[in-house]
Amino acid sequence: MQPRQHIRHAIRDARRQLSPEQQTFAAEAVTKRFIALADVEQATNVALYLSFDGELDTTPVIEACWRANKNVYLPVIHPFSRGHLLFLHYTPTTPMQINGYGIAEPQLDIRTLIPSRKLDVIATPLVAFDAKGQRLGMGGGYYDRTLGLCAPDAVAVGLAHDCQQWPALPTEQWDVPLPHILTPSQHWQWPTRISRPKP
Repeated sequence: MQPRQHIRHAIRDARRQLSPEQQTFAAEAVTKRFIALADVEQATNVALYLSFDGELDTTPVIEACWRANKNVYLPVIHPFSRGHLLFLHYTPTTPMQINGYGIAEPQLDIRTLIPSRKLDVIATPLVAFDAKGQRLGMGGGYYDRTLGLCAPDAVAVGLAHDCQQWPALPTEQWDVPLPHILTPSQHWQWPTRISRPKP
């Protein structure tokens, strides 16, 4: 098994073993950290995602953003451009569908689409992270490409369980480190902005 695949397998297994009570506690703790971020307080357009496969439950984060009058956007797999995401406005009444990965996403409606460059904060899913801000995703490169299309002053924030930290992740030249990673116990922060690859 390749190193990245080994890490993905180990972390996903650890996530799945978290109890419902642990998941609830983690989601509430990370929601408080997320809403308290100065970048989130100042944001108008916030990209989030719906949790899957033991990921930290983002439902409380989404609901907190609605209460704070933020515009919430969810990713939709691009129907034509392989490996790319679109972001659509998400409200409690948004019609949803299940994509090819088994994840709920808004039904494609061009009227609710926002260009990636207009997103202020991008909550970023991850399988694992390390103390340098490197993230390991599922391997599709969707968010690496997305971050490359965002405005230079947009802020990416990784959301994770504490058990998703790995000592040191293998990296490639296209990997995009994150300036913030939030876990239930800690706000990891690095002073530099994201080094953005060309999409």
